[in-house]
Amino acid sequence: MQMNRSTRRTRNVITINDVARLAGVSPMTVSRVVNDEKNVRESTREAVLLAVRELNYVPNLAARNLASAEHVRIGVIYSNPSAAYLSEFLVGVLDESAGKGAELLLVKCEASNPDAERISVQRLIDSAVTGVVLPPPLSESDTVREALQAAGIATVGVATGRFRSDLSCVRVDDRAAAEDMTRYLLDLGHRRIGFIKGHPNQTASAERLTGFRAALRHAPDAKAEVVQGYFTFPSGLEAAERLLDAEVRPTAIFASNDDMAAAVVSVAHRRGLDVPRDLTVVGFDDTSISTTLWPALTTVRQPVSAMAAAAIDLLLRETRAAKDGRTPEPTDVIVPHTLVERQSSSPPRPA
Repeated sequence: MQMNRSTRRTRNVITINDVARLAGVSPMTVSRVVNDEKNVRESTREAVLLAVRELNYVPNLAARNLASAEHVRIGVIYSNPSAAYLSEFLVGVLDESAGKGAELLLVKCEASNPDAERISVQRLIDSAVTGVVLPPPLSESDTVREALQAAGIATVGVATGRFRSDLSCVRVDDRAAAEDMTRYLLDLGHRRIGFIKGHPNQTASAERLTGFRAALRHAPDAKAEVVQGYFTFPSGLEAAERLLDAEVRPTAIFASNDDMAAAVVSVAHRRGLDVPRDLTVVGFDDTSISTTLWPALTTVRQPVSAMAAAAIDLLLRETRAAKDGRTPEPTDVIVPHTLVERQSSSPPRPA
């Protein structure tokens, strides 16, 4: 029986995953021990070396050379945000990863479900990722962040709304951007403005509402109506119906993202309202949907692809620092926003 086991081991290739399973650690930890890195507990190192001897594991020299250079595996956990937003985000992630020679691993997860979030994180840990980039809304998930930090995996959040002292972030100033758009509507002459909030599980939603209200303080004669949305097209339809059912309907509606703004345009058309002559509609993000409907949306440009690329670059810098034995401080990268004026906005019609 002993001879048979030995024969199977010599015929089959023993992988780093086999060593990890026997030692009860992640493949990344095995890699750190094999490459003689310092940030491993002595008891863990001994368990890994014992498993290496037991399995007669011979590290792949090419893989070791890559690991000792710049080769890294980056994980991305995403849920079901706006399809247009996710498309822009992935373009930035894929382009930057390819340009830096990093391998990319995508894992889908059901947001606001702690069990699903923990399973997704474990999949990345088991896949030996070097670092993780989190798009919204998972960039604000305590479950995901704590699990990654416990595993010692560098993490960067995108579009977190506000800076988090426990996580490097790449974001726009949502409050200032929403205030700029609201001032734009006021400067056009609008004084009855509807606002559609984003999903309550994202800090950016509250920041944009705060910016909207801050701008209104400079126009005491303005009237505002705020309704709840969830960053989805269907929620935008429902919110638009509520705003346009008002006895005195708004002359402008500011939706917290482009998907909901596109839904407002759809409802306006169905009711026979001309956009922008009867109703100005503006959005946030400047995703592809903003230019694929008619009229094209006036919106806040949040450079999603550039933000995703910046997150990859920041993550690579943090992983290099960790490899050198340094503990990088969380970084807050604020990317400039732009107000993009298109055909969906105009001054209100005279009474």
